[in-house]
Amino acid sequence: MRILTNTNKTILTIIICLATTISKGQQQNTNLKQDGKFEQLLNEKRKINNSIIVNQRYKIQVFSGSSEGAKKTLADCKQDFRELEGTIIFNTPNFKVWIGNFRTRIEAERHLIEIKKKYPNSLLIKPQK
Repeated sequence: MRILTNTNKTILTIIICLATTISKGQQQNTNLKQDGKFEQLLNEKRKINNSIIVNQRYKIQVFSGSSEGAKKTLADCKQDFRELEGTIIFNTPNFKVWIGNFRTRIEAERHLIEIKKKYPNSLLIKPQK
């Protein structure tokens, strides 16, 4: 008698589980609404990213050290060399200041001569992605 009741309980449990699973199955339709300006911004970002080719450009590193030193050096570089763009890069554990974006090594070396007058520890680099 006990075996029959345990079997009935097991069968009843299986039937309830199957019924619950079938009845809870739902289809979900999601409608996503986003601003048109977001798409424009995303397209502009894609254009800019394609135009920046890091591997084929040379840069000049003028500083490597602390965050405060990098910020000060970048501000000084922007005043001294207005025609060159500059940026701070974090490469564990140092902050580095890179200026310029030169297509050829010769062009970069010409600027390096001028930059070394103010920043003697400057060096020419070709960053990797």
